Amino acid sequence: MSDPAKVRRHAERVRELVASVVRSQIKDPRLGMITITDARITADLRDATVFYTVLGDSVAQADTAAALESAKGMLRSTVGKALGLRHSPTLTFVLDDVQDQVKHIDDLLAAARNADAEVQRLAAQAKYAGEAQPYRVDDDTDEADEADEATDVKDSPRGGETR
Repeated sequence: MSDPAKVRRHAERVRELVASVVRSQIKDPRLGMITITDARITADLRDATVFYTVLGDSVAQADTAAALESAKGMLRSTVGKALGLRHSPTLTFVLDDVQDQVKHIDDLLAAARNADAEVQRLAAQAKYAGEAQPYRVDDDTDEADEADEATDVKDSPRGGETR
């Protein structure tokens, strides 16, 4: 196993190298407006996953994925030479759909906000189904308790004094 800090450094280096090569050396017309967002590498430094985003619709995303697949060999050799490892890591490109997930989460939060507002509106107009005080209050019990307290005071050893 490798040191986790070393793995992170190599992953960051892979991200920088792939971004540099994509920007300067790949001349494929299918390659769209691409941004390399992240790279992760396994602990044995054999496999690297590169995350990217593409500006445009699904056709632009598919074309960019095809361009990256065709340039994978050149990218792998460049990364392998620059890292100086015994084995060049295999590269896997994954479309990073963070923007879609952010939009989905925003939509869910807006729906929750609307549902909360509706609940608040309904709660403001709500009335009790029965009486406001749902429990039975015995007035007789209160009077009996007061009478017991008066007798307890007279029977106390100090002659009516209480603490």
